[in-house]
Amino acid sequence: MTTLATIAGIGQTAVGEHWSISLRHLAWQAIEAALDDAATNGLDALNEIEAVYVGNMLGGMSSQQDHLGALVADYAGLRGVEAVTVEAAEASGGAAVRQAVLAVMSGQIKVALAVGVEKATDQTGSASLASQTTSLDADFEVIHGATPAAMAGLMMRRYMHEYSVSLENFAGFSVNAHANGALNERAMYRNKLRADKFAGAPLVAEPVNLFDAAPVADGAAAVILISPAYAAELGLRNGVQVAGSSVVTAAFSLHDRDDVLWLEAVAESGRRALAQAGLAADEMSLVELHDSFTIMSTLALEALGLAERGRGWQLAQEGAIGRDGRLPLSTFGGLKARGNPLGATGVYQIVEAALQLRGQANGNQVANAHTALVQNVGGTGGTAVTHVLKG
Repeated sequence: MTTLATIAGIGQTAVGEHWSISLRHLAWQAIEAALDDAATNGLDALNEIEAVYVGNMLGGMSSQQDHLGALVADYAGLRGVEAVTVEAAEASGGAAVRQAVLAVMSGQIKVALAVGVEKATDQTGSASLASQTTSLDADFEVIHGATPAAMAGLMMRRYMHEYSVSLENFAGFSVNAHANGALNERAMYRNKLRADKFAGAPLVAEPVNLFDAAPVADGAAAVILISPAYAAELGLRNGVQVAGSSVVTAAFSLHDRDDVLWLEAVAESGRRALAQAGLAADEMSLVELHDSFTIMSTLALEALGLAERGRGWQLAQEGAIGRDGRLPLSTFGGLKARGNPLGATGVYQIVEAALQLRGQANGNQVANAHTALVQNVGGTGGTAVTHVLKG
């Protein structure tokens, strides 16, 4: 197995509604935590970072702030380094990590920083919803009133029809996420959820309901990546290896897909990253999926080959996805309970998986975790970013 890059430092803020903190301050908090973490590994990262990749989706619309690469680098005390913003809708965070991995792999960059930051709640109501729809097709979906929840509703309704599944069958995903989120001090929602309450929640976009959809939130997370050679030179104690990395795009709009219940980018991105790592999906100690809606979790499990088509929901219903199950998912609460800070979500997933592989997940720890698959998805599956990590 080849190591593409090594994670030398990680940091994150709590996810929630950060009304009193600016976009730049939020990013800095995560970066500062990652710098402190890297220092425990003997890396003076502030003086060694050569490139910064900022994952963000809504800065221009929600916070009236673009040009985040330069802004974040400046505020973090990194003037002079290469710094750009990476945008891939909700997959922006994962894409930023991907760019940092590629930079280190190129040999041109020895130390790279990927930071995801979002202030989604700077807008509320219809303005917030309008911002979130920018991940969809403006000409053929949004013009007809489509929203992310509405598109998930279309997919979920079709799935229920095709496979004779009821809404109650999806409850296990949200129950698991909230059980894990209750133990995560940085999660937006730390309340537990009973399966019998799931289907009775208020509807968001029928059949998608309030307990079915992940809450949009604010947050920032950061990852410092270094070359494997430099990691060996440092004698890194808590290094986590990036063994596979892939970004794949697919048909952007649902109406252009041959099969609306097959996430092609998810399947191919997962296949490429796993092949690069020389591992199989069923060898993963844990999986962090993009559980923005329970239907997305269901379809992702099927696309990754972890469940038969039409059977993805059964893993949740049977309890296989719990921390003690054979396929732990959303181990810190996922998007559903930790919260979904959109362009920062993919970096949170990497940070959480790294904590698991270091054995530093505290109450959320998966026993004997040694491999992790992390997947971040944009829109209804137009972009999928997959990373395979090894402890």
